[in-house]
Amino acid sequence: MPKTLVVFFKDSDGYVPVLEWLAILRQTNDKAFAKCVVRVERLEEAGHELRRPEADMLRAGIYELRAKHGRVQYRILYFFHGKNVAILTHALTKEGKVPDVDIDRASSRKKLYEMNPTEHRYAEEVNDGHKQEEDDDD
Repeated sequence: MPKTLVVFFKDSDGYVPVLEWLAILRQTNDKAFAKCVVRVERLEEAGHELRRPEADMLRAGIYELRAKHGRVQYRILYFFHGKNVAILTHALTKEGKVPDVDIDRASSRKKLYEMNPTEHRYAEEVNDGHKQEEDDDD
């Protein structure tokens, strides 16, 4: 099975919600950050095959990566684009079920991405100042 390319969703204004959330988590809770990174790596390895307790389908093509540290549950919402691309839309800390507003936000971002993948795909700048390009497998 080919690896899944994991891509970060980027808003039109350049904001990358999951990267921002992870940066704050790294500063506030190192161990929870590490667990979330492991989940992202597992998504890259297993893609559509990733199941509970690591991931779950919410609704309308929106999935969640699931991590827990202590009593706190961390969720990173994502969707698939094509066969082997997963787009991370945003993340949250929760107590009960994932709120509908968060699933709706992920669905809206999915629609935006599908209309214009290039505009809504975060690409890291490499040392020479050029953006790193990924290949879609649509």
